[in-house]
Amino acid sequence: MSTAKHEVELLLKKLPDDCSLEDVQYHLYVLEKVRRGLEEARQQGVIPQEEAEARRKNGLPSSVVAPRPRRLGGDRRVYRLRLGLL
Repeated sequence: MSTAKHEVELLLKKLPDDCSLEDVQYHLYVLEKVRRGLEEARQQGVIPQEEAEARRKNGLPSSVVAPRPRRLGGDRRVYRLRLGLL
């Protein structure tokens, strides 16, 4: 298991040199959410695909939807691609 410092170092190596502090914060936020989600899935299990699709059709509760980051310049999609998140 890697330390938080090591994970941040890996993230910084993957981000472009001209990224902003907001970009770094955003990616740290995403990585932490993914880590927590994987841990929760490991502890509580997962739901079948059909149930997930049914929930999606009925709409997600607001507590499940992450806040949408502001557009701060640059193309976040490019950063996500570089990080392997898309």
